[in-house]
Amino acid sequence: MGLSADRRDQLTEELAQALHQRRLGAPALALLEVHKPLSFLASQALLVLSPLLTMFVGQVDIGEYAGLLESSANVDGVISRLEELEGQGDGRKGTAPGGR
Repeated sequence: MGLSADRRDQLTEELAQALHQRRLGAPALALLEVHKPLSFLASQALLVLSPLLTMFVGQVDIGEYAGLLESSANVDGVISRLEELEGQGDGRKGTAPGGR
């Protein structure tokens, strides 16, 4: 499934932001790095499991995310964006809510 560059970038940003906001950035980075060689198989698994997944994630176009994960270059893009977001969060760690 071919994605346009704009759509690929949009999906990459949406996925990275969703994982970061749910504080799943670090586990997602580990999973993506370890399974990068199997990204095509993972994308096909998403397509097979899409009827089941829509019960949990709602009406999301899983086919587009499967298309995103088909290529290891796209997976690298998601990893890079997640690393950027996780790096931005590092500056806030250790700071007490009251500014202490």
